[in-house]
Amino acid sequence: MPDLSPLDKVSRLLMTVPLKPVQGDRFQPTGFPSLGAATYKTKDGPKLLVESAQSMANRLETTCWDSAMNKPVAVLDGISHVTVTRKGAFLTDSMLEAHRLNSPYLLEGSDKTFFNRIKDELGGLAEGPINRKKLAEVLLKYDISSLIHGVFLAKKDLAGGRLRVARALSAFIEATGADVAASGGVKNDHVNPSGVTKSGFGNVPFARDEYVADRIDFQINLDLAQIRGYGLEPKVQKLLILLAFYRVRKLLDGDLRLVHDPLQSGERLTVVHAVGTPLTSVAYGTRAPWPPLADGQGFSLVPAGTVPMASPDDPAQWRASSRSGGSPGADDLPDICPPWRRIGWRSGEASKGPPRRT
Repeated sequence: MPDLSPLDKVSRLLMTVPLKPVQGDRFQPTGFPSLGAATYKTKDGPKLLVESAQSMANRLETTCWDSAMNKPVAVLDGISHVTVTRKGAFLTDSMLEAHRLNSPYLLEGSDKTFFNRIKDELGGLAEGPINRKKLAEVLLKYDISSLIHGVFLAKKDLAGGRLRVARALSAFIEATGADVAASGGVKNDHVNPSGVTKSGFGNVPFARDEYVADRIDFQINLDLAQIRGYGLEPKVQKLLILLAFYRVRKLLDGDLRLVHDPLQSGERLTVVHAVGTPLTSVAYGTRAPWPPLADGQGFSLVPAGTVPMASPDDPAQWRASSRSGGSPGADDLPDICPPWRRIGWRSGEASKGPPRRT
């Protein structure tokens, strides 16, 4: 069992995972009716909302569901959830419903068995402050994922519609330095190119807007304080945290059209002036095309040209220092180090000079 003790004093876990398109550079972001893609300007430049919090909540939820078998994936067999059937056949499940237990298929049908049961178990919450522990215990019994995904039981007969749990796990995907990659095509009718298009005939041209970006980040927020605030026993808290981690890990390994970008897996370093003004900021990587000698080999990462840079997150704007340890307090001159050392001569042989010809 994983050791989660390092998180005992952490109230909120924030994670950023750099992503890239599965293939090529273009990707299709979330679109909104009458609005199109969500683009906006920030201090870091133009940005694009690739996947909204609502979209990611649903994607994270589907990682736990086996659509072929219409039940939770095998590794989660036994977790609480409510299945709805019609004439003996599967219809839907609380794990698939946008509002979880507040689904109309559960609470608005002619069969009030489940509604009356949950109303009885939530009895006593109609007046006064909401007993969050009691609410959490009922949700744990019927649909554990509601404690992660969130739920709003907006029914007057259920505590006056006041029973609400916010998302404990939220996420979104955002692109920095985004730009439109406009293209298009034609639905071709080789038989009757000038046919009536509204009937499905004829050639139909169409436009398509995709996007490219300098960087794509998967932003994840796990509210550990909220999970502890349910007042459930420690082993249940641990189960909820592990279930949240499982969703994130499986989504990254699953059918998301974006994958982890190892070239952006370093950290962001910001150089600040003595008066507090940022001079430059770089999100550097640990693999080529970033300089390999600057990754644990003793050499520093230094600008390859003039500062400030137009694109500091571009690996081409950086190189390894000429000497091990860099040149603190002075300019790093690229010609100080002979070429045979700059290419990373084997440890222990650098002091001998270049290899001699025999």
